[in-house]
Amino acid sequence: MTRTFLDTGPLVAFLNRNDQWHEWSKAQMGALSPPLLTCEPVLTEACFLIHRNGGQPAEVLKKVQAGVIEVALEIKTESAALEALMRRYADTPMSLADACLVRLSELHSDCQVFTLDTDFRRYRRHGRQVIPLLVPG
Repeated sequence: MTRTFLDTGPLVAFLNRNDQWHEWSKAQMGALSPPLLTCEPVLTEACFLIHRNGGQPAEVLKKVQAGVIEVALEIKTESAALEALMRRYADTPMSLADACLVRLSELHSDCQVFTLDTDFRRYRRHGRQVIPLLVPG
């Protein structure tokens, strides 16, 4: 079974009817089997962006409570690997949320990252491997 790692962009778009990617994100979320796996930095970014755009950030936690979204990475356990990724991609610069998703893809080979972020086309897992992506187009 392919694991799907959820990035901030599709989550925000799914919860914001005015987002240009709302319909696409809604269609993808409807087609994917829960839970969608993610990390706490993605949830934090999503709550911030939803609040900034006048939405209800509590909707993010409602999805966690319902089991649609599940936190699948402990930052303390993976901190050395996350630091190495952020240093490798310092010129991008790589956010902590992005580093967590790349790290999840290293820990689980049968996966895809559900994202709107074009930086994931550049990121590599284990230094060389292309990360399977679920992206528009």
